[in-house]
Amino acid sequence: MTPEQIEQLFTRKDGSYAFARWGRPIVPVVFGVEDETLGVVKGAVEAVATLAGAEMDGLDPELGANLMFFFFRDWDELLAVPDLGRLIPDLEALVARLKAAEASQYRAFRFDDRGAIQAAFVFLRMSGEMADVPVETLALAQSVQVIVMWGDRAFAEVSPLAVLPDNGATILRPEIAGVIAAGYDRMMPPSANDRSHALRLFARLQGEAR
Repeated sequence: MTPEQIEQLFTRKDGSYAFARWGRPIVPVVFGVEDETLGVVKGAVEAVATLAGAEMDGLDPELGANLMFFFFRDWDELLAVPDLGRLIPDLEALVARLKAAEASQYRAFRFDDRGAIQAAFVFLRMSGEMADVPVETLALAQSVQVIVMWGDRAFAEVSPLAVLPDNGATILRPEIAGVIAAGYDRMMPPSANDRSHALRLFARLQGEAR
């Protein structure tokens, strides 16, 4: 990938640059699915975390779990989730906006005092096209999109996943895997808002290529 392509992965709608990775061990929990799907989602999170070099744990000291996946069929169901309004500011207004936009997914992040990811919330409305996506593909794609904070349109045109032509298996695109791993390099900061960060990611990718 070129430095410009990497930069676009972390560019916001307003043109600003913003990167953040997890600053604490990831503790996932999944709501609204059967046990079989629960294992698939947690397995995908673990696979992406291992790739990144991010830690996982069984308990977050503040929240218990800090990566929460919610599967549901209608946005209004979120309003009935106990205490969710304490975690997601202005939940009713957010639900109204998502309903009006006929959105199928939404992700929210919380950050610590270093700007690193402290918690993430993934909301998936399982209806229409979303309901037809294989759970393995959905779990992998969503895990990739919360392992770091990407730009608003990072994957609007090209998915972070690819399908192998020989066996049909779905994998993380190697170039995206490389960017994630570079972002978790111990010499890189947990968050950044300067475009020079993209050049540092590029330099690490070049080093790996050699």
